[in-house]
Amino acid sequence: MDNHRILLYFTLFFVLYLLWAEWQKDYVYQAPVTIAQSSSQTQTSGKEELPPAADRQPALPADSGQTARESSQRILVVTDVVEMEIDTRGGDVRRLMLRNYAVSADKPKVKLNLLTDTEIDYYVAQSGLVSANKDSAPTHKAIYTVAQTSYRLAEGEEEIRVPLQWTASDGTRVTKTYILHRNNYAIDVEYDITAGSQGWNGSQYMQLVRTPPQKSSESKFIHTYTGGVVYNQDIKYEKIDFEEIAENDLSKVIGAESCKNTSSLKQGCSLSNGWLAMIQHYFLAAWIPERGGDNLYYARKVKDAEKYVIGTRTAAKTIKAGDQGVFKTRLVAGPKLQYKLEEMAPGLELTVDYGALTIIAKPLFWLLTQFHSWFANWGWAIIFLTITVKGLFYKLSEMSYRSMAKMRKVAPRIKAMKERFGDDRQAMSKAMMDMYKREKINPMGGCLPIVVQIPVFISLYWVLLESVEMRHAPFILWITNLSDKDPYFVLPVIMGISMFVQQRLNPAPIDPIQQKVFQIMPFAFTIMFAFFPSGLVLYWVVNNLLSIAQQYVITRRIEAAS
Repeated sequence: MDNHRILLYFTLFFVLYLLWAEWQKDYVYQAPVTIAQSSSQTQTSGKEELPPAADRQPALPADSGQTARESSQRILVVTDVVEMEIDTRGGDVRRLMLRNYAVSADKPKVKLNLLTDTEIDYYVAQSGLVSANKDSAPTHKAIYTVAQTSYRLAEGEEEIRVPLQWTASDGTRVTKTYILHRNNYAIDVEYDITAGSQGWNGSQYMQLVRTPPQKSSESKFIHTYTGGVVYNQDIKYEKIDFEEIAENDLSKVIGAESCKNTSSLKQGCSLSNGWLAMIQHYFLAAWIPERGGDNLYYARKVKDAEKYVIGTRTAAKTIKAGDQGVFKTRLVAGPKLQYKLEEMAPGLELTVDYGALTIIAKPLFWLLTQFHSWFANWGWAIIFLTITVKGLFYKLSEMSYRSMAKMRKVAPRIKAMKERFGDDRQAMSKAMMDMYKREKINPMGGCLPIVVQIPVFISLYWVLLESVEMRHAPFILWITNLSDKDPYFVLPVIMGISMFVQQRLNPAPIDPIQQKVFQIMPFAFTIMFAFFPSGLVLYWVVNNLLSIAQQYVITRRIEAAS
């Protein structure tokens, strides 16, 4: 088989994949523009945001007009890594700013709000309790009381505790406490319940509510997943995107065998020891329920609003009158630092979405972090990772380049055969095969090594694209942000030139159409890569330069030996 044809097919496949990903982003789901509402409307509307009822659990509390009219306060909590606002209505996290992450590299002082209750980018974390006695449990609509409205992690302190108090008419007392830790994006949430005179029976729920993201500023050839994710020991890792939530409203089984006989998943699906999340490029928000119990997972689109809910509800607990009980859960809101996510919950590191090639991508990321620990620069880490991978595949590449060099050596004879046999393809093929046999050339010799390396190259692509560590990371000179395009297009031009040089080292295609396509490819890839993150382009430039050096040496040896 012609090596050029294999390379051409692979290149076309790669380009089509990028175009398909962009089409998915632009056309498969388009979020309608919503009309902005007042702050009070945003905070009190949405009965549909409550979790679904289930036969095995207490009924949901009805909305209270009195509660809706009551005003609420904001509690400001500042640690070394986050600045958070908690609303006394429901104890919801209405805003969470990441102090170490800027919105853009050009404005380092403008920090990123991961969670916010502005209508256009609505994204909040809610939690609450539901009980058989509707008036004895605070949902995310209840009003809490607080002793103070400002907390700041002081020097030498390792955590902040933010308590919110609520009391029911039957004497039930609930303390909802947020516990924030130094240098940690995991926030513990505890509900301490002292049952009133009638005792208490109920469960805890936690959910994320957001609008779809606005049009991304990412490259037209870069697409990453934004939407819901659920994880469990049975289903492992499953995405639930906004379109799926809107169309199915939980009419689709989320995956566990125990759920497949459920006639209507509008009651959700009972799973244990899992978590749920909303993920996006580089960042996530996730609820991790306490391990050991069965939880009801659900997702839905809020009626008459462009808001989407993904949540879970724990099994019910019974507390005797005067006794105490506790619910514990954890909210994770921050960057997708996979080694820290591994410590927080099983499978949470999978939110760093390498896709089907995770098994290859994770070792590559580990190697990348090792080089970074030596050089303290992600650009140099990318360069040495590329050199290492190239070294690991040296023998395979050598086989490919030797095959190409031999093919280049006999290229004039193949051209002469084409002129001699004309349109007689059968005679042409027989003559070529006889020549390959005499010259001991394997026409597939240059293809197999390339095919073997493709999964590694794609894995590296996703490692460099998905790693938040690369976000706004500087390299040298004019490359001040490896996650953004080269501002002067120097790297894409070098890459285009390197592709042209590689073509000159390869045997020229016999087919005139292939010749024209290969002439255009360096220019087309230069334009396309001009909008890629410079970290990705850096990898391709180094890989191409190493390939040119290796191929040049091998080709000269073959020609000298002839």
